[in-house]
Amino acid sequence: MVDLRGRSFLTLMDFTTEEIRYMLDLGHKLKAKKKAGIVGELLRGKNVVLMFDKTSTRTRCSFEVACHDEGAHVTYLDSKSSQVGKKESIEDSARILGGFFDGIEYRGYSQELVEDLAKYSGIPVWNGLTDVDHPTQILADMMTIEEHIDKPLKDVKVVFVGDIRNNMCYAWMYGCAKMGMDFVAYGPDVLAEQMDKEVIEKVAAVNEATGGTCTISSDIAAIKGADVIYTDVWASMGEEDQIPERVAMLSPYKITMEMLEATGNPDVKFLHCLPAFHDFNTVLAKTQMELGYDIREVTDEVFRSEHSVVFDEAENRMHSIKAIVVATMANEVVEV
Repeated sequence: MVDLRGRSFLTLMDFTTEEIRYMLDLGHKLKAKKKAGIVGELLRGKNVVLMFDKTSTRTRCSFEVACHDEGAHVTYLDSKSSQVGKKESIEDSARILGGFFDGIEYRGYSQELVEDLAKYSGIPVWNGLTDVDHPTQILADMMTIEEHIDKPLKDVKVVFVGDIRNNMCYAWMYGCAKMGMDFVAYGPDVLAEQMDKEVIEKVAAVNEATGGTCTISSDIAAIKGADVIYTDVWASMGEEDQIPERVAMLSPYKITMEMLEATGNPDVKFLHCLPAFHDFNTVLAKTQMELGYDIREVTDEVFRSEHSVVFDEAENRMHSIKAIVVATMANEVVEV
């Protein structure tokens, strides 16, 4: 039996294939439980603090609903409503929060910060996103793949398109390696050169053990046979000043129906961590278009097509996060 209670969830690289499989199975089980209208008590009496240095819709709502569904209480802190890292060190704050709460979620910039929270708090800490990783998103994505693609994960080919040196690409590299999947980073050579060499080496070592593959290419032939086409925005939070450069560099990698057809797979699925720029109905997309920059990383046609499973994927953020919290903080081990 897999028992992850007391463990932190900082990166998928900390977990075995069996442990990740357990969390995925638990996610499917808890989703079915919620759909059946069963009220949970697996987290009854637990208190969780959500620390957000970066805003989010899906991550915050997922953690709050997941915790409430199983009986836990939630406190929300953002960078304006606490002294963490300002008048009080991360170590001191972690020790204090560890005395108040049973679990800590952190979403922000530094991977070192979330690791320090885990080091000093003495309670489970969950990585809601950092500059170099996004492990909770990958579990949701894998759940979605299992719901929509009728083959085991080890036979699935995932292609990440666009900004291949960002946290989502790295997170997918980790996830695919751990589960023995085929992964392709498809983007400009200039970004391939900027990818973290240590990450590439670590992933290669895991792939040797699991049978996974990792290909980095600017050749569209690399997407042939893809089961999943995945992308993210071209400029992340805090990178808005780089939009002109990114649009020029990444426009050839916009997800279009022609790109999906180039996979040769009529059943290929489109996934996106969201939010996505697929039309001009957002302030940023409209403003940038007025300046002459089309920041859409995916066409509206693809986003709304039968290939797109982005809204199922978004819902699965909550179910997979519930699985992570239950697995690491529940009052008892849940069998799957």
